[in-house]
Amino acid sequence: MNINQIQQEIIDEFSIYDDWMDKYAYIIEQGNELAPLDEKYKTPDNLIKGCQSRVWLQTDYIDEKLHLQAESDAVIVKGLLALVLRVFNKRTPDEILAADLRFMKEIGLTEHLSPTRSNGLLSVIKQIRFYAMAYKAKSNLGEE
Repeated sequence: MNINQIQQEIIDEFSIYDDWMDKYAYIIEQGNELAPLDEKYKTPDNLIKGCQSRVWLQTDYIDEKLHLQAESDAVIVKGLLALVLRVFNKRTPDEILAADLRFMKEIGLTEHLSPTRSNGLLSVIKQIRFYAMAYKAKSNLGEE
């Protein structure tokens, strides 16, 4: 599945809930299914700046794709991370950089998250895109 198909799948999953409390419960459920991050990756270098809660993002570049792992000490944030990783994990830098992340707006996240959570989520996405740009540049240098 490509990024747009995964986003549509997330939108469809959220469309069955009318109530935001149910949507929050679903987000928490998604976070509970997220694999725990190995303690060795919970370093200051992997902490995302701009998040109110602590969020760690581990990125590896394997077979020209970004392999993402993340964790947070806040349950809602962990669920949001699970959704973002579902969209971006094991994607090429070009796929990540070209992606129009519409699922957050379409499921109503943008108007239902607190400003600090929204800023934190955007910080995570910016960091993933930063890694995508860095790996793309590194790959391009290797081709010359």
